[in-house]
This record gives sequence, C-alpha cells and structure tokens, in this order.
Amino acid sequence: MPLISVIIPCFNAAATLGATLEALRAQTLQDWEALIVDDGSTDESAEIAKHVAAKDPRIALTRNPGRGPSAARNHAGLNLAKGRILAFCDADDIWTPGKLEAVSKALDAGHADAVFGQTAFFAAHPSDARSISGVSQGDITIETLLGENPVCTLSNLSLGAEHFRALGGFDATLVHNEDLDFLIRLVGHGGQLRGLPGVHVYYRTSPSGLSADLAAMQAARRRLLATAARFGVTANRRNEAIYLRYLARRALRLDLSPVLSARLALTGFVTDPGGFLSPVHRGLATLGAACAAPILPGATRRALFSK
Repeated sequence: MPLISVIIPCFNAAATLGATLEALRAQTLQDWEALIVDDGSTDESAEIAKHVAAKDPRIALTRNPGRGPSAARNHAGLNLAKGRILAFCDADDIWTPGKLEAVSKALDAGHADAVFGQTAFFAAHPSDARSISGVSQGDITIETLLGENPVCTLSNLSLGAEHFRALGGFDATLVHNEDLDFLIRLVGHGGQLRGLPGVHVYYRTSPSGLSADLAAMQAARRRLLATAARFGVTANRRNEAIYLRYLARRALRLDLSPVLSARLALTGFVTDPGGFLSPVHRGLATLGAACAAPILPGATRRALFSK
C-alpha cells in the first residue's frame, strides 16, 4: 500500500503534463501512487500519461469524462486512492523535489490534519517566478479563509485520506472556490490546517484559466459565505476588504488589466482601511514591473505589495 496517493485531474494538458509527472517522479520520497483522471481530453494528454505509466507502474490513468476537475478529484480520492495521505496536483503545476517528504513528515507527526507549503507563481518557466506566497503561524481559521486563501492552489493541499472521505470530497457543483469551500468545511468540523515553510509548488499562471475569471470568483463567494454561516461565522467588512485585496493581487499576478486591479484595491480600501492595510499573510516577494502599473494611493500600494 503506498503512503501517498497523488491525484492529478487532467483535461487537454498535453503541453504541461509531462513536466508535472517529471517533477513527481523526482520526489525525494518515492512511496506514492499517482492517479491521473482524464476528464475527456481531445489532445494527446492520455497518450502522454500512458507513455509515462508504461515506464513507472506507480502511475495509472483513469477516465471520468466531462464532469469537471472536482468530480475528477473526488472519483480518485473517494473511490480509487489507496494511500493514507492524499496530495492533489493540477496537470500544469510543478512540485519541488522535497514536497511529499515535507508533508508526510508533518502529517505523520500529527502536527495537523491538512498541510500546505509556499507557492511560487510563474508564467513560462519556474525560474521566471516573480512572486512567492507566505505561510502564517498556527492553525488557519474560517475567518482567515473568508479573507484570502493561504493554500493558493489545490496543487498545494495534502491531507489524511480519512478526512477527505469524511467530508465527502469537494463540492462538484462549484466551478470556482471549491477549494475554499472544502477548507471551510474541514476547519469547521474541527480539522487543523497549517502551513509549512518552504516552496512546495510552482504554479503556472494563465490569464485564460479558471482562476483568472475574477468576476465568477466573486459570484461564487456567496456560496462560501453560506458554507461559513453553517458554522456560525459571518464575513465582516474587514474580511471583505482583505478578500478584495487578494483579488487585486491575483489580478496583478495574472497580468490582467491594471485598471481592474486598481478598482478592486480601491474598493477594498474604502470597505475597511484597517483590514485592507493589515499584514499580508501570503506576502509577496517581487512583482517587478507589474507593481508599477496601477496608479494607487501610497498606503494602498504598500498593502498590496508589502512582504
């Protein structure tokens, strides 16, 4: 029985899947299985997966066509995975070599029920990463999750398989924020979610990807607020200001319109100046020229780009 089951939803990822699998096979911890769940790809994704699987019996390809990435993750995590630990990875992201070793040590030591590391954001190659997320100390609360997502991407989440199954997996009806919805339910039911120092994931930014659809992300937020309310937690103006700051910074990372970033930032500042200017739990390193694009008040810019 493998220690870790790696779950990789895949849809038309022929251009990136090979690099994702290469980074997986380069892990310092080798006690894993990988379940690639093809969601109906029309490119060569399945052929690439089969080719790598022929060389490495730990890798298996299955299909769950047309049901979306959350359903793909659930299919593998609820029905197929054999590992005590589940680690999710998107087919266009790249793990650092020590990721699985770090998360397995933390989870086996009982330091948390679910863990994540730091994320580096890149466009073409990991060496081009312009920003790196941070991790805050202590357990993540629902209040924190209503402000911003410290996990950043599901490629950064690892947890005990029993916790995933107890919660019934991800809400497959959500197109956006399914990760936050799951994390709120995990924490709401008493699960400990903690960050680990060190970069675990290189996240490939794509302005055309789902994560770039900020308007839809805002619409999905209503569902998150309803989930949090079930645990007696409601968003306040401070949460909303931090969330708008998170969207503004995400728009900059994805090289979206500077006007959109400025509008989100200014709205957040007006909503609650104290919350907007509060310390950034996922502090950035350097954003380069993108930092200079929006014309923002000095205090607003410091909140967006502070470490």
